[in-house]
Amino acid sequence: MTKFNELGISAPIMKALEKMGFEEATPIQTETIPLALEGNDVIGQAQTGTGKTAAFGIPMINKIDQKLKKIQGLVVAPTRELAIQVAEELNRLSKFKGVRALAIYGGSPMDRQIRALKDGPQIVVATPGRLLDHMRRKTIRIDNVQTAVLDEADEMLNMGFIDDIRDILKGIPEERQTLLFSATMPKEIRNIATTLMKDPKEVKVKAKEMTVENIDQSFIEIPEKYKFDTLNNHMDINSPELAIVFARTKKRVDEVTEGLQARGYRAEGIHGDLTQGKRMSVLNKFKSGRVDVLVATDVAARGLDISGVTHVYNFDIPQDPESYVHRIGRTGRAGRTGEAISLITPREVAHLHLIEKTTKSKMKRLVPPSNQDAQRGQQQVTMDKITKTIEQKDLKPYQETAKELLEEHDSVTVVAAALSMLTKERRDTPVRISSVAPISVKKAHGSKDNNRRQNNKRVYGQRSQGGRSQGGRNNRKGNFQRRSRDQ
Repeated sequence: MTKFNELGISAPIMKALEKMGFEEATPIQTETIPLALEGNDVIGQAQTGTGKTAAFGIPMINKIDQKLKKIQGLVVAPTRELAIQVAEELNRLSKFKGVRALAIYGGSPMDRQIRALKDGPQIVVATPGRLLDHMRRKTIRIDNVQTAVLDEADEMLNMGFIDDIRDILKGIPEERQTLLFSATMPKEIRNIATTLMKDPKEVKVKAKEMTVENIDQSFIEIPEKYKFDTLNNHMDINSPELAIVFARTKKRVDEVTEGLQARGYRAEGIHGDLTQGKRMSVLNKFKSGRVDVLVATDVAARGLDISGVTHVYNFDIPQDPESYVHRIGRTGRAGRTGEAISLITPREVAHLHLIEKTTKSKMKRLVPPSNQDAQRGQQQVTMDKITKTIEQKDLKPYQETAKELLEEHDSVTVVAAALSMLTKERRDTPVRISSVAPISVKKAHGSKDNNRRQNNKRVYGQRSQGGRSQGGRNNRKGNFQRRSRDQ
């Protein structure tokens, strides 16, 4: 993996990356950042969860004159949720350069956004409809924009924003740099690339980078309410040296961490609400072995360079196959084998098969381990330690005492007592984890959606929330729920 400090990134941004705990660049970042820093237009074919924001954000921030309180960077995103998330990450990346990003989206009072725009943000992250509204009112001026980014372009196409995107790009000075990111490349997106971009360089996260080697992948199908005990039992049986547990939300991270601590594990959690000092403290403890289990959200764990991880647990399965690959890639490094175990609810089985298809790998189905299995597993760990001691140590100093014990007790009783003393005592402290909705396979945009756009005319009604009616957006509710990577 490439380190960020090998990509020619300026010192203020490197300082921000270090503070965020990011060390390794993802494939899309490794290929995109140098090309964009050279001033090229770039087409990046990549899914959500591959690190696109830093891929376009770092070159964009690098070019900005922080003393000029005018919009120099523009990011167009399909949804309110993604716009907010991208703006937050750009603000973290630009913290030490003094550059500020502002999210603009429908459904929020226009006058409040106008006041925020008067404060002079250098980057605006906006949904297409609301951005055009501001452009028409001249409350957003884009004549100083040097870098324009289209994020999840195919999603904007599916939502009927393609004409808006064209209008926006035509309003930006021609000497701009344009970066376009899309999971797929339909002809409409390809047409934008050929007509509104200058000799763009193409970057693609190839399928081979989606494959995972040296990692045994398995899953356990279990109702939501039994997930935590199943996780606990599996960890008791396998006794991971270092494990990472991924949960979907900050609240789940906190609850799983507290539950594992109550059950006797040295566990700590990281997510976006922690102070930087606390986050780095937890990571240092984990790297040094003072913490056995790290519980994390995707965003908090992204880009970490941690060796020696033996097990990755997906307490909540991720929405995107790329996120799955990135998560389990925390183990199985440096030629070692690792284990990845996903806990899924019955309604998530179809989504699991989608991940298998995308990653071209098959996961083994495991039977949920019982409390008795876990107790036996802990005893096996102790037995292995005893066997290892017999093989590796000089036990002559202990043999006299051992003979005395055997004169008074039979051998099975003595060994049972030793096992009892050395085996980690299982705590069955009650643990309650808040439930979350299962992830279902994202439905393809079918005929109902497509039929609502006749002759390229949008019929979603009056503009609202990024340029579409509430009804149109509610019909795509699933598209919004998947955006929130770190709730």
